[in-house]
Amino acid sequence: MSKRVEEALKAARETEDLIIGKNVLTQVPELFQKYFKDKKAIIVADTTTYRVAGQEVFNHLQKAGIEQGEPFIFDDPNLYAEYSFVEQLSNHLKNTEAIALAVGSGTINDLTKLASHENNRQYMCIATAASMDGYTAFGASITFEGAKQTFNCPAPKVCVADIDILKDAPVEMTASGYSDLFAKVTAGADWILADELNVEKIDPQAWSIVQDGLHDALSAPQQLKNRDEEATRKLIEGLMLGGFAMQWSKSSRPASGAEHQFSHLWNMEHHTNNGENVSHGFQVAIGTLAITALYEHVLAHPFDQLDIDKCVEAWPSMKQLEAQATEFFKDTDFPTIGVQETAAKYVDKDQLREQLSILKNNWPKIKSRLEQQLISFKELQERLKLVGAPYEPEHIGVSREYLKNTFVRAQFIRRRFTVLDLIVRTNTVDYFLNKIFGKNQIWDLKPQLIS
Repeated sequence: MSKRVEEALKAARETEDLIIGKNVLTQVPELFQKYFKDKKAIIVADTTTYRVAGQEVFNHLQKAGIEQGEPFIFDDPNLYAEYSFVEQLSNHLKNTEAIALAVGSGTINDLTKLASHENNRQYMCIATAASMDGYTAFGASITFEGAKQTFNCPAPKVCVADIDILKDAPVEMTASGYSDLFAKVTAGADWILADELNVEKIDPQAWSIVQDGLHDALSAPQQLKNRDEEATRKLIEGLMLGGFAMQWSKSSRPASGAEHQFSHLWNMEHHTNNGENVSHGFQVAIGTLAITALYEHVLAHPFDQLDIDKCVEAWPSMKQLEAQATEFFKDTDFPTIGVQETAAKYVDKDQLREQLSILKNNWPKIKSRLEQQLISFKELQERLKLVGAPYEPEHIGVSREYLKNTFVRAQFIRRRFTVLDLIVRTNTVDYFLNKIFGKNQIWDLKPQLIS
């Protein structure tokens, strides 16, 4: 285990141990006995993850003499993180005091996390792919009543990640994890903005857990696609660290910014690509690209010459924003979310003037911090291409018109302050969208075939 992981474990509020290495499934029985004593175990998996790792874990536990229930294996080919599947598992766990061992990736982990919490018990996780940062995160992302929601529930008490299993996972899952890790770059930029404008100060502990070593963990996309062990280790460490930071802060702020709002909105609007759901990581890949494109134009803008009076004069009342939010989401599964979240972060004209004065008077310093944090659009696009992730919106079935519209709608669905709120408050939304989607710009709206 690296020094970074050791330090992060000390800050974790729920996870007590994390083992990353080769051939580490053999350590599962010892870890189970250490943290769960003489409790009964029950493996939770789907048909694929049981074959990949579940059967081996079952055999190791059996050999060690640990009592086990019959493995709970989801066999629905359309399994996803939806509440009806949580209910299936939760009802099963009610009939036993066994501790669940979630053997799988995002879906299995989130279903087990929430079902275990509903039964007032902890659980253990065995990762089968470096596909997302939710393994060690507080909370489970579950679709409930048609909308993706985050349910408060604790992270696993113990987590195990075998490099041999992770590196042999489908390449698209690894690419998804790489994209989710890359999102920490733009998420960090958004937090810098919030910090500088006195909206939400940076928590040094959470920042350090996620950001220290982040660029190194993202440095080998081609090696990841080639199933390189060291690149895989760095990726899974980075993803686990993101979860630890969320545990520490009891918030997704350290690992999630405007790029995730794009993903959340597309989920809420039931976006699919050729009838198929798009993975979280692949949604976030395009979200991160979009926010990176926006940041490049924001950094080139002379905010030190901002006309504050003009911005304050143009600032809408909460009543006006409420009407706009209601209109945006009136025919969706979540008609009130825009009003709720916008009201939570609304500022009056005096507060707006104060924020914009800070922006204008400190722009060189703010710009410098952002430049040190961000990676260029061109470099990001190239790395996504190398790792096997989508690098154009059309790759996940998002038209350029829909993407442009997402820039406008996404900031309504979360109260978190991001670069989207910056362009709203400076009355520059149309200006920057024209920079991104205008004629001869990177996402020119004219019809175009994408290879």
